[in-house]
Amino acid sequence: MISQVKIYHPFVSAYDPCTPVTAKTYITPPNLYMNFQPMNLPQFSPYEALRLGTLWPALYSPYEPGK
Repeated sequence: MISQVKIYHPFVSAYDPCTPVTAKTYITPPNLYMNFQPMNLPQFSPYEALRLGTLWPALYSPYEPGK
């Protein structure tokens, strides 16, 4: 399984007055890794689908607030 969390290292200037941030993360949506929607994907119940924002567990991506 491909990780949805990606990490990159921004440029840190020697003249930056702020404390440098050496690594930043971002989340890519799972639909980027599906070329097409397969038939007969399992589905959440209607209540769960409304709560989670998607009908299919394969397209669910949990949101984790930034730190």
